[in-house]
Amino acid sequence: MIRTLLADDQHLVRAGFRSILSDEDDIEVVAEAANGAEAVAGARESRPDVVLMDIRMPRLDGLEATRQIIADPRLAQVRVIILTTFDLDDYVYGALRAGASGFLVKDTEPAELIHAVRVVARGDALIAPSVTRKLIAEFASRVKRPEPGPELNALTEREREVLGLVAGGLSNDEIAARLVLSPATAKTHVSRIMSKLRVRDRAQLVVLAYEAGLITPGWLTP
Repeated sequence: MIRTLLADDQHLVRAGFRSILSDEDDIEVVAEAANGAEAVAGARESRPDVVLMDIRMPRLDGLEATRQIIADPRLAQVRVIILTTFDLDDYVYGALRAGASGFLVKDTEPAELIHAVRVVARGDALIAPSVTRKLIAEFASRVKRPEPGPELNALTEREREVLGLVAGGLSNDEIAARLVLSPATAKTHVSRIMSKLRVRDRAQLVVLAYEAGLITPGWLTP
């Protein structure tokens, strides 16, 4: 059972999401929050698997609430999905940096919402790699190009190559096909990279790859 917490200051939004998710046999809404402070407290009390987190909320916004949840070692299993609208794109990159596993547009279709919760709950993170990649590339292009980070020194050449492909939005199967590996081997590489770099999921690998200067926006060709 996927335990889910809904954090949004609009009651109707929470009610709509609750109605959609509660119809699924494998998803349970265990808590709701009307602001960021309640979201953090609710996460600590109910220990959900997934938090659907609005960005703009009173008392504590979704960005800071996400940061506090991710920083709490007691909540290591919690994954956060940011709820946003495209006019709030500036917040999305910050949310991914804060530790969110992905994002959803608020007017997403019910089937996409359900799929997103399941994907993030199993640790696959990025919900829509192509869209997320475009967003990160856009904001990465606005800042000064970083120097390669020392954290990458722990990686082998193959692992750096795999990390670059992850940052390009490729799935394990796509990485395997590009590098002529088995899907199981590609998955093992990704797991080892996450362990070495001490990140929670693929979303954090994407952010780290850009900020460490490993790749630049638009570098990956089909």
